Amino acid sequence: MPHQPDESCEDLLHAAGCSDKVVAHCRAVRDVALGYAELNALVRVDLVRKGSMLHDIGRGSTHTILHAQQGADLLRDRGISEEIARIVECHTGAGLTSDECTLLRLLPIDCMPQTGEEKLVANADNLMKGRTEVGICRRLESAMNLDRKIRYRIYRLWLFGEQVRRTPLLKSE
Repeated sequence: MPHQPDESCEDLLHAAGCSDKVVAHCRAVRDVALGYAELNALVRVDLVRKGSMLHDIGRGSTHTILHAQQGADLLRDRGISEEIARIVECHTGAGLTSDECTLLRLLPIDCMPQTGEEKLVANADNLMKGRTEVGICRRLESAMNLDRKIRYRIYRLWLFGEQVRRTPLLKSE
């Protein structure tokens, strides 16, 4: 079910130079991520909503793997919370260790999703191709060229999301 537009996040995406296609992808990732998060009191829905909407903000300046770190830095420069900046920094694939970042010629930052919010956004992004949800089987199939440990990380993120979705801890009214 589509959620209400988040104009402030969309404004930030457009101001950063993101195309309408990137904004549409971010909306789709948001919808999937919120589908996992909305009933679980252990996950901060506001962080999932904003982090998923802004996860690709770095694509306004690059479409390389550097977009995650650049996007996180852009948000920090704009005074956006560190929690949201970390969601953006950790969303790529199934996360990157600092060693993996170094090998990819990125800053040696630990970009592994740690919080529930970081994991849900990374998982939702993994399950999307553009605006189309592809599911875990197709995602893992498309990742066959990646190292087995990366595929395992993708699968573990998905399992985490399923656990959150299937164990609703209803929020008190």
